[in-house]
Amino acid sequence: MLVIRLFRTGKKHQPFFKIVVTDKKNPPKGGRFKEQLGFYNPLTKERSLKAERIKYWLSVGAKVSDTVHNLLVKEGIIKGEKIPVHKKPKKKSASAAAAGGKEEKKPAEKAEEKSEEMSKEMVKPEKTAEKAG
Repeated sequence: MLVIRLFRTGKKHQPFFKIVVTDKKNPPKGGRFKEQLGFYNPLTKERSLKAERIKYWLSVGAKVSDTVHNLLVKEGIIKGEKIPVHKKPKKKSASAAAAGGKEEKKPAEKAEEKSEEMSKEMVKPEKTAEKAG
């Protein structure tokens, strides 16, 4: 299956992406791709896309990665809504916060029980020593 995705090039801490058509099985850093369709520089927000070739590959059946899809929507090459790429953190509800409060108490209770057990163990050997002597 063909996919249109980003191919990272550039130096360390200076990302630069080629937009390429490749087989889904090829690794993103593999370097083997069918055709270069443009580039994207996230530092300067510079981008260049070959709209006609992108439309051709989409008509052939190539899928688009989420980030490239958002770039194409922003450029107006394809129509649709952007896809949220980053996951949003879950908000704690009142019931979850209450359950979380109970969980914090349990380890403290366990620590108290352990300290009581240790103090009992310390007392026991003294009693046995007294009985033996």
